[in-house]
Amino acid sequence: MAASKQTLRTCDKGHSYYKSSDCPTCPECERENKPAAGFLSRLSSPARRALEHEGITTLEKLSSFSEREILKLHGIGPSSMPALREALQEEGLAFKAT
Repeated sequence: MAASKQTLRTCDKGHSYYKSSDCPTCPECERENKPAAGFLSRLSSPARRALEHEGITTLEKLSSFSEREILKLHGIGPSSMPALREALQEEGLAFKAT
């Protein structure tokens, strides 16, 4: 198996990092942007970005979507759902019924 070729990149904030894919996301910027608390802090960066891109930054907003709708978002996978369900339950909320 051939090793992936990584290229040195620099983000707009000046962080230097190596990437082997076309993904433009700077890992250092992602660490800086990860919330310290709240339900979004429980998620992987792709899952968090997917929700933020759709404007889903509160549990109340999340509860207005069905699980199926959330799973259709690029970046959300089945492994994200237990954390989302648990966060909703802790606040007495649930996903919208389909």
